Amino acid sequence: MALPNKPKGELEAVDNPEVVEHSCDCLIVGGGMAACGTAFEIGKWAPEGMKTIMVDKASLERSGAVAQGLSAINTYIGENAIEDYVKMVRNDLMGVVREDLIYDLGRHVDESVKLFEEWGLPVWKKAEDGSNLDGSKPAKTLREGGEPVRTGKWQIMINGESYKCIVAEPAKKALGEDNIIERCFIVKMLLDKNKENTIAGAVGFSTRENKVHVFTCKTALVACGGAVNIFRPRSTGEGKGRAWYPVWNAGSTYTMCAQVGATLTMMENRFTPARFKDGYGPVGAWFLLFKAKVSNGLGEFFAMGDGAKEELKKFMPYGASAVTPTCLRNHLMVKEYIAGRGPIYMATDIALNAFLDAAREAGKDEKEVKKIWKHLESEAWEDFLDMSVGQAGLWAGANIEPEKVGSEIMPTEPYMLGSHSGCCGIWTSGPEEDWVPDAYKWGYNRMTTVSGLFTAGDGVGASGHKFSSGSHAEGRIVAKQMVKYCRDNDHTPEIAQAAQDLADELYAPVKLYNEFKGASTHQDVNPNYCKPAGIMMRLMKATDEYGGGVATFYMTSGKLLGICMDLLQMLREDAAKMGAGDLHELMRAWENYHRIWCVEAHIRHIIFREESRYPGFYYRSDFPNVDDENWKCFVNSTFDPKSEEWKCEKVEVINIVETDPWL
Repeated sequence: MALPNKPKGELEAVDNPEVVEHSCDCLIVGGGMAACGTAFEIGKWAPEGMKTIMVDKASLERSGAVAQGLSAINTYIGENAIEDYVKMVRNDLMGVVREDLIYDLGRHVDESVKLFEEWGLPVWKKAEDGSNLDGSKPAKTLREGGEPVRTGKWQIMINGESYKCIVAEPAKKALGEDNIIERCFIVKMLLDKNKENTIAGAVGFSTRENKVHVFTCKTALVACGGAVNIFRPRSTGEGKGRAWYPVWNAGSTYTMCAQVGATLTMMENRFTPARFKDGYGPVGAWFLLFKAKVSNGLGEFFAMGDGAKEELKKFMPYGASAVTPTCLRNHLMVKEYIAGRGPIYMATDIALNAFLDAAREAGKDEKEVKKIWKHLESEAWEDFLDMSVGQAGLWAGANIEPEKVGSEIMPTEPYMLGSHSGCCGIWTSGPEEDWVPDAYKWGYNRMTTVSGLFTAGDGVGASGHKFSSGSHAEGRIVAKQMVKYCRDNDHTPEIAQAAQDLADELYAPVKLYNEFKGASTHQDVNPNYCKPAGIMMRLMKATDEYGGGVATFYMTSGKLLGICMDLLQMLREDAAKMGAGDLHELMRAWENYHRIWCVEAHIRHIIFREESRYPGFYYRSDFPNVDDENWKCFVNSTFDPKSEEWKCEKVEVINIVETDPWL
């Protein structure tokens, strides 16, 4: 008997969706922290009558990287010098950063954090006796001079399971519910018909009803996060969908901006965070709050010895910096594993018991020690329940008690992002101030090389370590600039394409599926189309084996990268034959288009940069060293929408803040 050709509980897609056209001055594409920052701020600066629309692929309260919650805010300057913040970011990203953008962010980020607290986010504080007060205890606010509980120089602890809900609410109120369209996936930015290299609009489709939305705008912010599921994950089978970064981030920010001609920067950089293996649980609190250390399978704390120092000197020729860059910490782990001294453990048992030993040495009786223990145990589990429930479930399911045994950690599969310990993204103009080099400012702050097109958060390249608070602050910076752009440029945008033609393009996978779905007995196997799930598997296999994924311990070469590019070319051709039977599959199809574009830019950049700038994130076996003499520079690339050709080039790194010896 033939199997039915029907969607599996999803909303069926039709050949001819309704087309809805919108017009606005400012368009916000995305719903994460950066977009919420823009939505909250823009109304303060906009003159009466200026219209702003926000479009989110998900629901604003639980979209973006903070959707599941966080247990810490990783960027809060506080008592520190902004110059030191710049140095920290520069050091962690191996010396190749835009210091103007980082310094500018450092001036604004604390205000976002203070706003979060005023909106209801519980921030841990220090009590008068030096003990920690979690967010449920009364204390002075940050604005009143309250001292936050720091887990590192830049991080502060929060009770953040509802973090995104708290930040989304004022964004909604500021913009107005009528100006927010949720569950709408923007898939293409559109250039102006009459003005060269100028943004004019965007097009997307609803993931809940058969509608295509066409937007005309004077200026736009694209802030849709980074890219996930571009490399094969370590987890398989039931855990295939697990990832450290949100699985809905499809590289849309980079792809949509690149397609209209925006210059990209540092797309060779990727982030492979060290996380608790299989559950992807965060390690930051364990390292910083609990002071845990990493050991190999032999019980050796390998990252602390002379051997590690000598290894690091290969990539930091003038001696180790005060803090080892994230990629090189990964490198030490990978080296241990390849040498047969794995697995790698976070010594959770030693860290927790060290607190108890310290309490006993301080003269605490066993009743007090027991109370301290219960509090530590609660904090250890809450760290995951705040932001990675799956890790707590994995511990429970594997009978792991972290106070009794260490837990495996390992670098994940690679992701692409610009707000964490990664710096890929889009080349943007810096602030218009005297101390900013002319090469770094050509227009409005955080505007791309396309007039009127802005980005923030993961979208801004060469300036990582923004995290959630910095992304929100960057969104606030952009809000003022978008309003200024509109006031300075009084023109009426016009899109070159007809609305119906755009709708036909977006729904092409649906039309293909409906035309040929009767040609086979199962909807997923058909000689006339392929399904999005299969395309994603092919993409992951190509990048994993040839682009430096977990299968090769992040090792690749010019030859392997060439094969990867050939596979991507064939994949793009086959992706044009994707079929979608429902709205969920249509979303998956367009996410695949975005991922393929994003990965192609990534591979092009790695080919162009003939060195291993980020050991532990990726290695080129044919150029295994950090080559400061030839490659301490930005790699920028630009896609020409008219000729459809790519150009890669070197761009000088200009230091603004005093440099450390090895940088």
